[in-house]
Amino acid sequence: MENPLLLFPQLNISASKDKSYYKVMKSMVKEEAHKASKPGAKQKRNRLSLLLQKPEFHESDHLGKPGNLAKAASVSPEEAVKWGESFDKLLSEKAGLDAFTKFLKTEFSEENIEFWMACEDYKKSKTAHELLPKAKTIFETFIQKDAPKEVNLDFHTKEVTSQNIHQPLITTFDTAQNTVYRLMEQDSYPRFLRSDPYLNLVKGRHPSRPTLRRRSRSFTVNDFQGVRPDFTVW
Repeated sequence: MENPLLLFPQLNISASKDKSYYKVMKSMVKEEAHKASKPGAKQKRNRLSLLLQKPEFHESDHLGKPGNLAKAASVSPEEAVKWGESFDKLLSEKAGLDAFTKFLKTEFSEENIEFWMACEDYKKSKTAHELLPKAKTIFETFIQKDAPKEVNLDFHTKEVTSQNIHQPLITTFDTAQNTVYRLMEQDSYPRFLRSDPYLNLVKGRHPSRPTLRRRSRSFTVNDFQGVRPDFTVW
């Protein structure tokens, strides 16, 4: 397949702030591909992902650290309580999105929310010329085998997305994005609502630094079919 930048020489990826994200991600993909050729690279991939910080996801360095949610967001207890109404409510507010992202960092699963945000940005593309380079970057970063921030997708979803990447549409990542959304909603979101940092926000307390968790086993959408979040067990 020809380089998308050669297909569209008139496209200036650095012309807008929206596209700077994909320029950064593209350089990250190249760097990871080089590292993947070295012994032990696959085992180190999860730790390396912690170093791959995208500047637009956090307004400053201290916001990118998985720690003090109140300092990062200045959230009132009333606002924090509303995050528990629904997962969509949590993600619709910037402070809630930031807090949830920090929580996922403590579980080493932030690639899920980063993929979801990348898809949201992708759907804001104003011209067809923007879709190909953006789609290629998202695919190489989150979906292809051994991608630096590979998300857990079932075989069918990954296969369909791979086939559609050559002629991308605004809806190209919809199925994959919805799958990751459901996994977060039914797995990570209930744990977030039970986490000490969130409960401290609700109670108006100064949250302490959370204990880092090991990454739990990967889930697929089939694990959650017919299952509702259980708020009685942590």
